Amino acid sequence: SRSKYFDNAKFILIFLVVFGHMISPYKDQDKILFTLYSVIFLFHMPAFILISGYFAKGFRKKGYLLKTVQKILIPYFIFQIIYSVVYFLVGKEKTLEFDLFQPHWSLWFLLSLFFWNLLLYVFAKVKWVGLFIAVLLGIAIGYIDQAGSFLSLSRTFVFFPYFLLGYLFNGEYLKKILGAKFAVPVGVVIIAMTFLFFGLGFPQDAVPWLLGDTSYENMGGMQPSDGLLRALQYGLTIIVIFGFLPLIPSNQYRITKIGERTLYVYLFHGFIIKSIHAVLPNAISDNYLFLVTFSLLVCLILGSYMMKKYTRPLVELRI
Repeated sequence: SRSKYFDNAKFILIFLVVFGHMISPYKDQDKILFTLYSVIFLFHMPAFILISGYFAKGFRKKGYLLKTVQKILIPYFIFQIIYSVVYFLVGKEKTLEFDLFQPHWSLWFLLSLFFWNLLLYVFAKVKWVGLFIAVLLGIAIGYIDQAGSFLSLSRTFVFFPYFLLGYLFNGEYLKKILGAKFAVPVGVVIIAMTFLFFGLGFPQDAVPWLLGDTSYENMGGMQPSDGLLRALQYGLTIIVIFGFLPLIPSNQYRITKIGERTLYVYLFHGFIIKSIHAVLPNAISDNYLFLVTFSLLVCLILGSYMMKKYTRPLVELRI
């Protein structure tokens, strides 16, 4: 049976994905949007990745790898081709090229997710030692200039520790953490302090650190201490994730079912967000209510049963 808690968590996180992409073009002109964007990008994908790792415990089962190819790799190839055509038609690319190794926009997650499942066959054997090694690799990849968006190599290694941590977490242990007596008030304090910290002192040129898609050199010049900064980022992100997770309700809501269909929201929301940015480039930048409401509507529509019913043949190559 599905967990209402995790479906609620996935809905909130996919909303943060859509909202984060919605406000991205306006963040540099608005301090409030910049703070929201920075906090969201600090933890929303790591939390999503941790949950994905938590549900990868059956990776050794027969047919799991084939299922991973069908549900992750095939949609990646399909939408990589679609994005290539769209970018050519709107003039973003001068020539029509199908480069399957340079993920377009948000498609990096699918490619990295496939690699994370493969990496489990090695790292799951050594468990918590593997997590320590994964963190070291996530730090070390930043010192390699050539590691970038090609095959999503940088993000694959930068974000893999969260996936492996999710895999390693035992369900009962996770319940004890999330259900602890003071988990909710502590979570509220953590989230509030994170907003305060980012609102008062997070520099705009540090945003690339949250994305994990390039080397330290390309983020402003390599320093020997950059590895320590990434280690501190890992620690802060984990604290914020476990401040966020106790705040998720476990009840059934109408939006809970959308948590089952986050793949559809993730794959299709880019076309809508890119279009609204092109039509209304600056007119909506200071309309916070519109930004939130529109992002929520995108999630509700793209996560609906009808959307899955009619797009499933395209997404999963299944009738």
